[in-house]
Amino acid sequence: MTETPADYVPPTVWSWEPGNGGPFASINRPTAGAQSDKELPVGKHPFQLYSLGTPNGQKVTILFEELLEAGHSGAEYDAWLVNIGTGDQFGSGFVALNPNSKIPALCDRSGPEPIRVFESGAIMLHLAEKFGAFIPTDAKGRAECLSWLMWQMGSAPFIGGGFGHFYHYAPVKIEYAINRYAMETKRLFDVADQRLGEARYLAGDDYSIADMAAYGWLGALWRGLAYGEAKTFLSLHEYENVGRWVEELGQRPGVRRGRVVNRAMGGEEGTFLPERHDASDFEKLKPGSI
Repeated sequence: MTETPADYVPPTVWSWEPGNGGPFASINRPTAGAQSDKELPVGKHPFQLYSLGTPNGQKVTILFEELLEAGHSGAEYDAWLVNIGTGDQFGSGFVALNPNSKIPALCDRSGPEPIRVFESGAIMLHLAEKFGAFIPTDAKGRAECLSWLMWQMGSAPFIGGGFGHFYHYAPVKIEYAINRYAMETKRLFDVADQRLGEARYLAGDDYSIADMAAYGWLGALWRGLAYGEAKTFLSLHEYENVGRWVEELGQRPGVRRGRVVNRAMGGEEGTFLPERHDASDFEKLKPGSI
């Protein structure tokens, strides 16, 4: 394709052109299903997590670590690295666990038969209900928590696939697309900022899975760890209530551990865990990593 954005006119019927640019062009295609035969490894713990330490992946590792921090010893888990850059998510074993080929995916082996759970929000709800933790039990509180959890799940595509893609990853910078998704990302930050101006946490007075879900996305952007110069471009310093919340959550031991699990890059070697199979794995990290 050589047309500039202004020259492009959509055809009557769209057709896929492999290698259409961008860092993910070699693995993206408009079809579902396995692209290779590759079984998933299985560890010793009741929960087998297959993921990568992206904002979506961090949601679940943070929840696992928070459950363990709260004394739920039954939440021990193995976290296996799924390298989405090389297409691990299209292996037959992973596709059997998640037909949508997206991380994270969980196999719950704590009962009489394995249960697959995919989509980060579904995994978080499954675990919160299983352990009776980080989700309110009263009807009003539960509704508020689930509303903010679903808000985050609906917001992520605008921030990641929208703003992040067109601002940072796209091979062609399209002013309209960047402006469109920058506006929406700032609006979402404003939604969170206003809410956190009236409540300590997203769902109210108590820390919940809604906070864990939103932290990976809002926290990475607010701290300047995502999409190049996005923090400056979006003037994220304006959202002071989000900043207060990010700093508070960032001091929690469960959050600090969960953030480094299944990371394969983005920091100095020895400061993160590509895989996690035992609590003692954190002892291998360099001092100050968590």
